[in-house]
Amino acid sequence: MKNVKNTTLIILLFCVIELIVHLIADYNSGFHGDELLHIATGNHPAFGYMEFPPVIGWLAWIQDQFGSTSVFVHHIFTHIATILILILIGLSTVELGGKSKAVFIVLFCIMISPGFDRSQQLFQPFVFSELFWVLAFYLLVRFVKGANNKNLFYLTVALAFGFLNKYDIVFFIAGICSLFFFKNTQKILLSKQVWKFILSFFVIVAPNLWWQYVHGFPMFQMFSRLYETQLDKLSIGGVFGELIIDLNPVTLLIWLPGLFYMFNRKSKATYRPLAVCIALTILFLALAKSKHYYFFSAIIFLIIFGSIWFEQIVLAWRKWLLYPVIALFILTGLFLLPWGLMVLPLNGFISVYKLKKEENRYQIPFDEYYTKSKWVKTMTAIKAVYDSLPAKEKQGCLIWGKHYSQAGAVNLFGSAYGLPKAFSYHGSFYLWAPGGQMPETVIAFTNGEATIDFFETYFNSVVAVKKVYNPYADFDKDMYQTIYICKRPKQNFDGLKVLFKKRVFE
Repeated sequence: MKNVKNTTLIILLFCVIELIVHLIADYNSGFHGDELLHIATGNHPAFGYMEFPPVIGWLAWIQDQFGSTSVFVHHIFTHIATILILILIGLSTVELGGKSKAVFIVLFCIMISPGFDRSQQLFQPFVFSELFWVLAFYLLVRFVKGANNKNLFYLTVALAFGFLNKYDIVFFIAGICSLFFFKNTQKILLSKQVWKFILSFFVIVAPNLWWQYVHGFPMFQMFSRLYETQLDKLSIGGVFGELIIDLNPVTLLIWLPGLFYMFNRKSKATYRPLAVCIALTILFLALAKSKHYYFFSAIIFLIIFGSIWFEQIVLAWRKWLLYPVIALFILTGLFLLPWGLMVLPLNGFISVYKLKKEENRYQIPFDEYYTKSKWVKTMTAIKAVYDSLPAKEKQGCLIWGKHYSQAGAVNLFGSAYGLPKAFSYHGSFYLWAPGGQMPETVIAFTNGEATIDFFETYFNSVVAVKKVYNPYADFDKDMYQTIYICKRPKQNFDGLKVLFKKRVFE
């Protein structure tokens, strides 16, 4: 009873601390570029989008009802998901035989990891992916311990909604299929009842699969582009190195032993099926050339096992080792925290880490640190260009954002500046592009990923009128945003949609 109380208090303590630091980060930060796309999906609720399944859009729709441009408002579900992740990690640790110290260690590892801090801060599918993976893992543990229809049904539903959030859960599902070869789960998985659960899964995900079919399976176009431009260039060694750094090198002392411990634990009836499932999941992710942060959800499982190993083996050998480990966690956690969460204001971050200007910019790796001021400058510049147009040209004028983040920013912040709506043919914005005749005048803007030649393809007159300098850009192409006035379009909106059909992810 005392252990239950201690465990509950530990989970509660970490939930409170985690929420506080995330709220501080909300206060200091702006939006990540991808978040502006995810927020925009709330204006277009559907059963799917070009880049991801529908869950993020449903959540965005609820948040959009507040009519706010606040970072906090658009992080409501992110913070809820983070708290639920911590609770489920704690419960999973207990289910696997861990006590209060194991729960303390596993939650501490999550909190001091800049990778987890950042993935659980942004309004992106990643935080909800971690939530559904951890929920499914908790239910999987219960199923392995007591194989019955009830546990299998709950697991099926969790996996189905995980699929509706992000397709990466198919790697976990593939790993779970290994349970067909273990005696304590084989009987129920080979029974006639299992078809009911398979059918339940496909009934839940069917609306998204139908949406993909109707729209020509854009997810395959996206994956193809990802492999062409990014994933094929990755190496296993490079990915593993990034993973160690992003999860805090100290946590390697926990999750790497966890990988071996889950295979060697005496309680093989419970541990061995889970170990094979997790190992296969990681192997499938590696074979698919996944980016390092795609492994985060699976690494959580290893941290759970590693924390149990530390409690049951290491502390049973030398109890005093807990204190230097905690001290090491605190020191590294405090140093790395601002590299995952914006707990420092921008100038404080630059000062504390003594960042120097290189090539006329600071090269801040996370755009959340500076986007609050970036978009104010951008909207102000576009407003000046818009106000310079004759009244006749303002009528029907729209704004073309080359990147979805640019169109998303105008549609989120632009009304406060009296700006017209933006459109784009990048990502899911392609689905929402207007049809019919184009206005005679369009204001376009882009980063360095496109030049004036790009817009001259679609307009008879294109003039660059303003540049917005970004002194914090990490890449050359992000140093300037160029604003153009485009006149006399060569085609209508429907023609543009045809031209960009195969270029949605460029």
